[in-house]
Amino acid sequence: MRSVDPHASRFVRGCRALGATMLAAILWLFVGAAFTPLPPALRAGGGYGASVQFLDREGELLREVRADDSARAVWVPLDEVGDGVIRAVLAAEDRRFDEHVGVDPAATVRAVATSLRARRVVSGASTITMQLARLVEPHPRTFRGKLGEAAMAVRIEASLSKRQILEQYLNRAPFGDGVRGIGAASRYFFDKPPRELSTAEAATLAGIPRGPSWYSLVRRPDRVLVRRDRVLDRMLAGGAIGREEHARARAEPLTLQIGKGGFGAPHLVDALLAGSLDRSVPALRGKTARVETTVDRGLQREVESAARDVLRPLASRHVTAASVLVVDNATGDVLAYVGSPRWEDDAHGGKNDGVRAKRQPGSTLKPFVYGLAMEDLGWTPATLLPDVELHLATPGGTYSPRNYDERFHGPVRLREALASSYNVPAVFAANEVGVGRVLDRLRDVGFTTLGESAEFYGPALALGDGEVRLYDLVGAYAAIARGGVHRPLRAVRAAGDVALSPIVEGRRVMPEAEAAMLADVLRDRAARVAAFGEHTALDLPFAVAAKTGTSKGYRDNWTVGFTREVTVGVWVGNFDGSAMIKVSGITGAAPLFAAAMSAAMRRVTAEPAHEHAPVAGVTRARVCALSGGAPGHGCTHVVDELVPRSALLAPCAMHETVKIDVRNGLLATPSCPARFVAERTFERFDGPFASWAHAIGREGAPSEASPLCGSARGGERVAGGRGAPAIRYPRDGARFLVDPDRPRSAQAIPLKVDAPAASDVAVFVDGRLAGRGAAGAPVYWALERGEHAIVAEAGGRRSEVVGIVVE
Repeated sequence: MRSVDPHASRFVRGCRALGATMLAAILWLFVGAAFTPLPPALRAGGGYGASVQFLDREGELLREVRADDSARAVWVPLDEVGDGVIRAVLAAEDRRFDEHVGVDPAATVRAVATSLRARRVVSGASTITMQLARLVEPHPRTFRGKLGEAAMAVRIEASLSKRQILEQYLNRAPFGDGVRGIGAASRYFFDKPPRELSTAEAATLAGIPRGPSWYSLVRRPDRVLVRRDRVLDRMLAGGAIGREEHARARAEPLTLQIGKGGFGAPHLVDALLAGSLDRSVPALRGKTARVETTVDRGLQREVESAARDVLRPLASRHVTAASVLVVDNATGDVLAYVGSPRWEDDAHGGKNDGVRAKRQPGSTLKPFVYGLAMEDLGWTPATLLPDVELHLATPGGTYSPRNYDERFHGPVRLREALASSYNVPAVFAANEVGVGRVLDRLRDVGFTTLGESAEFYGPALALGDGEVRLYDLVGAYAAIARGGVHRPLRAVRAAGDVALSPIVEGRRVMPEAEAAMLADVLRDRAARVAAFGEHTALDLPFAVAAKTGTSKGYRDNWTVGFTREVTVGVWVGNFDGSAMIKVSGITGAAPLFAAAMSAAMRRVTAEPAHEHAPVAGVTRARVCALSGGAPGHGCTHVVDELVPRSALLAPCAMHETVKIDVRNGLLATPSCPARFVAERTFERFDGPFASWAHAIGREGAPSEASPLCGSARGGERVAGGRGAPAIRYPRDGARFLVDPDRPRSAQAIPLKVDAPAASDVAVFVDGRLAGRGAAGAPVYWALERGEHAIVAEAGGRRSEVVGIVVE
């Protein structure tokens, strides 16, 4: 009897067992496939099913997103993909795609063998069909999950053709950075359709779906380049390309055009899906498959590019974010909406939306304060305002505003104060009209986020001490551009069967004359020279009204403005709220504003400012540049000003002509010989301006008579004499609160007196001398509870009594 080799026997039994196992697996696979339903996402053929198409104002596709994950996606039929992409994907993912039935036995055996030898998972065996099964219906990453995935792949192969499977996979594959599908990927990363991709570009994209986070073109292009070359090697080995094409493709540099093909306004799309833009458009997610927007796709693309370009040189000054909104004035249509420069820039919060974010607006609210003062108090651009030290009693204590340049500018006309963005006159104006009235006006022009009381904001509201949205700010400025008529902004024209709020007709929120005067000031380049210099980013080749703003600590800066046709708003800063390094609205936001405004105006037929229809009720008048009054004999500098036709300009009171003794420059008395007398014109600073003029050495007419003229005879008066001193601070009726936890010596207030420049001033409180000093110099007095009377003396004359209460 022949002996049997035990080793051979075990081998035969092992082969039989392996064969039986494989047969059982195959049988189980086909039985499982027979009982596995085709996923609903694949039953309708091409398309995402629950996707939403957003169209631009011309009906062209702006962006298509999946309703479930809002990924950037555009469905592309396989015929439009191009052979280069198909060859690259098959080489990268599934060389035997045309031969297997959803599961590749040879790849499975190879993967198991190599993994056992290495004692770790070296490579997978997923086919394109298995990956598609995982994309449309994710399975757990377990052995049982893999079996279910394989069964579904066989079911898919039995239901769809190879071309249908490939089309489904190419349009559902993830490419990282919020991009899904070959159509969106080729547009987003290379700014071209898939059929125009080079062999190297096709291989680049084909290698990403295996690990979209690991192979990120945004964050790790070096890894993608290595993966691309491996795919090209596999294409060469499989005969998909020849050696010459292989060498040329490997030598091709990785030249990305990330975002150049347009973001497709992702922040706007997200806001519309969530219903968080405004109340006129409900949440659109799951309610419609088609949304017609008002966006100008070409302008959107150009403004997105400008945002990236302008921010690049500001990176060294810690500027990482910007937002832009462009609207059409006639309709309120949103033409461009840029929430951040780079949606995919997670390191700097790129998915945050700066158009809807609530930030402090800085000086951009000042036009609405001055417009209200024009309406309520009869002010005009010629009205003289005090830019001097100001102390206002508030519930939180005394508030003393300061200008951006840390200087006071004395008497300034409203035009200069607004155009140069001086803070003190704006706070003065808000205090004069009342903070409650200012708050009402701001809400009336569309600021929806100012929900606190007037006491909460205080007069600092004029300087942006509140939080607003760029969306509302642009809408408010568009109202000025329309002559005082507010119209809600509109981003959606239609959304399938979803009911949108009816279009609201314009609503007047300020008189046309006041809006015209504000627009005229904001267009005045010369008026802002004092603060911003001769040449700025706001000097465009067409007339534009603009205002800048910078919030406290350089955390936000803004530029917003308009032409007759469009309104543009820009915010620049950091989404994490960190401060920029000395970047103001004129240096940070203004260059981006200029780029966006220029791009918008290239798309319209601009109407020159001088051809605009005249506004009823306003006219040009000649005024003294210093006082804003009707020019007198001493007004050597006269300017044209836009004022209401009904305005009565008071004569200039800030120039006076006096006779002086030419021998010493002092006042000439009637006793002076005529040959020594000459008339000279001097500036005259009375009231709140006297101390300011003295402090900066801007003296007026002499107050002393010339001793060379001889004694004045009885009844003679010296020309140019001044009036009594006046207490500038505190104001009559002011109330102060003593803090019991602080020492009395630390709770002193400045007593300020306006008096002739050369005067010595004595200040008395309740008849007791509180202190002496030169005109304009404060005398400090420690607060004492009770009612007090304050009087000042200078030059032998007394001021009016000012009464205060200390509690």
